[in-house]
Amino acid sequence: MTDTPPASRRDLVRGLAATGLAAGTLAAAPARAQAPPATTPAPTGPALLADPRGRFPKPPFKVQSQPWPALQSRMDPIPDCGETSYRGSNRLAGRRALITGGDSGIGRAAAIAYAREGADVAINYLDAEQSDAEDVARHIREAGRKAVLIPGDLREQAFCARLVDQAREQLGGLDILVSNAAYQHAQTRLADISAEQLDQTMKTNVYAMFWLTQAALPHLPPGAAIIVTSSVNADRPSENIIDYACTKAANEAFVRALAKQVIAQGIRVNGVAPGPFWTPLQVGGGQTEEGLRTFGTTTPLGRPGQPVELASVYVELAAATSSYTTGQIYGQTGGVGWP
Repeated sequence: MTDTPPASRRDLVRGLAATGLAAGTLAAAPARAQAPPATTPAPTGPALLADPRGRFPKPPFKVQSQPWPALQSRMDPIPDCGETSYRGSNRLAGRRALITGGDSGIGRAAAIAYAREGADVAINYLDAEQSDAEDVARHIREAGRKAVLIPGDLREQAFCARLVDQAREQLGGLDILVSNAAYQHAQTRLADISAEQLDQTMKTNVYAMFWLTQAALPHLPPGAAIIVTSSVNADRPSENIIDYACTKAANEAFVRALAKQVIAQGIRVNGVAPGPFWTPLQVGGGQTEEGLRTFGTTTPLGRPGQPVELASVYVELAAATSSYTTGQIYGQTGGVGWP
């Protein structure tokens, strides 16, 4: 697992208590699949005990910005997605996952963890994020698993259907769907949220979630898992990302309602609600200049989370050992708390 001792399921329930990357304007490209070469073992060795307050970088951060969608590889510091630390234990052996926004940030951490737990993984992203996606594919292949790369625009319903079909075909089936991609753009006044921004935020964060799930449900077997990335902003919204917060509340309502509907098919639905996490979402317009510089200071830990710190949550919610867990929102907020 990670370089801290792995949490038990009871610890996760007590300590997580219920938390993107963006789809954009580019047209879909054909799926790219890589057959795994000889297996490179995931990191091994004893987990180290570490004070969580100083384990990862703290603010103030360098003020930086990138054109949307931002690349993880150009951030300073580069987010930690578990590339050198996540240790698998075969919890998802033989599983097949599709993760949107899987090129960087939280989606990347989930993809790496899933591969090291034994799953084959398809990721969706934008053409502009190809270099980040290729690097994720390398980590998946080094874990001995199959990587499928499917770039395209989640704001298009037809592409969402093609994405699910291509992932199923390339992976030989599908039993984990992670709806993670999101768009966020900070505005200090409501009047500054244009119709175009509202449309992009809603379609990326809400419509795509509906379209992907509608396309996937007829093909998901009993025991399958759907996981949606929400946010602490669903219940504790920031004043600068009102449109984003509205979509995250919709994500949580979707999880709770759909879980009741599809359990009749043996399918579980859960959500993850992160607090402030250091991902390209922030440097691609998701924060104001001051918000980026002080990002994470409002948490008791005094820093933002790193994507690797969420990886085990996505594994837990996908694993068969969580068979009694559905309709839940797991928060990871750095001590901010959860209602």
